[in-house]
Amino acid sequence: MPTLIVFCHLRWDFVFQRPQHLMTRLAEHYNILFVEEPMHTEGEARLEKNQVAANITVCRPHTPIHQFGFHDDQLPVLQTLLADLVPADESPIVWFYTPMALPLLQLFKPSKVIYDCMDELAAFKNAPKQLLQRESALLNIADVVFTGGPSLYESKRDRHANAHCFSSSVDAKHFRQAQDASISHPEQANILHPRLGFYGVIDERFDTELVKAMADKHPEWQIVLVGPVVKIDPATLPKQPNVHYMGQRTYDQLPQFLAGWDVCLLPFAMNESTKFISPTKVLEYMAAEKPSVSTPITDVKVPYGDVVEIAESYDDYIAACERQLALSDDARATMAQRMREVVAGTSWDRTASRMHELIESAVQSNKVERFFATGQQDEAPVQVEKVAVAG
Repeated sequence: MPTLIVFCHLRWDFVFQRPQHLMTRLAEHYNILFVEEPMHTEGEARLEKNQVAANITVCRPHTPIHQFGFHDDQLPVLQTLLADLVPADESPIVWFYTPMALPLLQLFKPSKVIYDCMDELAAFKNAPKQLLQRESALLNIADVVFTGGPSLYESKRDRHANAHCFSSSVDAKHFRQAQDASISHPEQANILHPRLGFYGVIDERFDTELVKAMADKHPEWQIVLVGPVVKIDPATLPKQPNVHYMGQRTYDQLPQFLAGWDVCLLPFAMNESTKFISPTKVLEYMAAEKPSVSTPITDVKVPYGDVVEIAESYDDYIAACERQLALSDDARATMAQRMREVVAGTSWDRTASRMHELIESAVQSNKVERFFATGQQDEAPVQVEKVAVAG
């Protein structure tokens, strides 16, 4: 099987999302080496390898360097750790989720280069200053570009001749389990109804003030939040007694929490970090046939505004939740039918299959070799020398 090397800013065992959905399916066609960002570990640098699924090996570099991510200071050590990742005579396909790893492409003789732009990473909190420069370089040499939603596609389509929009999809069978209320997770059994829930990463994209307003206006509502808290101070989170934090859970547990909710929430802050997001959970909520309320995220409002209620202000959001809780049986049946129609139109299996077709049909260019040979300094990533690593 051809080798597919994936450089990702997300850890495999973090939240199960787009990279994991796609790679577990593309493993039917490729031997996948999933290279994570380095982890700080004192002592000798080493490359930890774990086979997490058939044809998927997660490669986690451990280095004594304190800078996080694919930082310039990490690159010399990573060059050495990854130098023997594939045989010298092999030409792997190289797939990027983060442009910050682009300098490591010099290690390989790639047959093709893929960029799956799942987020506008430059808009995220603490984004590296070189990210935009490296993304420009990656767009110049990639053979195929995928985007995680229509907003991202509109922002990238003019920058690459072979760009394709693949919005986040859904494993409908997995989330249809949540239609059975009896599977509700036992840890929320003592939380009263109505329950309004959210699962996902709680970070700068999450509108904490909106949730505070909801909890204050309706102390009888029980707001259940499932997911890790990252990049924001936990002290800023809502502290009302009717807000319940369940922490990070496994992918298999998500339908269990979802099964016990009356309304699903997409309480995203309207800021630079959410301008281009395409939330996976919107379709997962639909597969569970749960009423949902979202802030006006473009990639929710435009395609799904007829089935997900969209609310601009805090007062509007709270009123929308009130309406969803009060839906009649007939209204719920109509909503559920529309949700089934939407969900039937997409699947991760279909998305991965179409991506595979585009990768196979892409014409290999010599842009990579030419790029590093000419050292295009206006957009080139840093050039680094390998260093000796003990062990």
